[in-house]
Amino acid sequence: MDPAGNLRKDIEAALHRQNLTAWQRNFLTDIHARLQRSGGQARLSDKQWQKIFEILGRRNNVTALPLPLATSRPSRHATKRLFRPRFGRAGSRLRWRLRNLAIGFLVVAAVAVSQQAFDLERAQFQSTSVTLRASQTQEFTVTDGDTVHIIGDAAGTRLVGFNTPEVFSPGCQLERQLGERASSRLKELVTNGNARLTKVACACTPGAEGTSACNYGRSCGILRIDGKDVGSILISEGLAVPFVCGKTGCPPTPRPWCKA
Repeated sequence: MDPAGNLRKDIEAALHRQNLTAWQRNFLTDIHARLQRSGGQARLSDKQWQKIFEILGRRNNVTALPLPLATSRPSRHATKRLFRPRFGRAGSRLRWRLRNLAIGFLVVAAVAVSQQAFDLERAQFQSTSVTLRASQTQEFTVTDGDTVHIIGDAAGTRLVGFNTPEVFSPGCQLERQLGERASSRLKELVTNGNARLTKVACACTPGAEGTSACNYGRSCGILRIDGKDVGSILISEGLAVPFVCGKTGCPPTPRPWCKA
């Protein structure tokens, strides 16, 4: 098993969801990059794990952590002072109890302040997605340069025939910049032209389409602007590369933007 690899896949799938806030996207993107750079050996704090499982919808699984945690342990002498009080005199016992009561109060107060700070930051970075109309009966949002999300669908729609640079898990800064340009260009094309999205079969094994084993549960489609495939437009402008799959599978995803 590869717990780190499974977690990266779960984060990649979550980044295609439309209900994420900007803060949640930035947080998951940073965690994904740390796991990728460290080969799955990144050490995460309890709070980071809690936020990961909260965003992924696994609030009850916080105790089943697949990767090592970044925890700090008190020294041997500190442990002795905090947890091995002397009970020779009543005064010592009282002081020990009062000290631990004060520590508990400070911990509760710190948690409350941290939660308020998180809520404030989340509200600050909350963003509203732009809704784009593809026809009189079809509305969708642009996730990135090669993925859109039809309003009402549970998962996004991967546009076929091309691949754009990654925005959520780039291999380098250049790829992120090109990915943002591709996303902006796709929004511009849809806004200024007559857009039509057509669903097509995904390149998956029989019976797997619509499940997490096929394209992260996303559907597949072709988006045309004024009758022209957006993939060919983005390829001609250097914002995408061809990516043609077979009937039941795809070749390795081309990502040439970080090569020297």
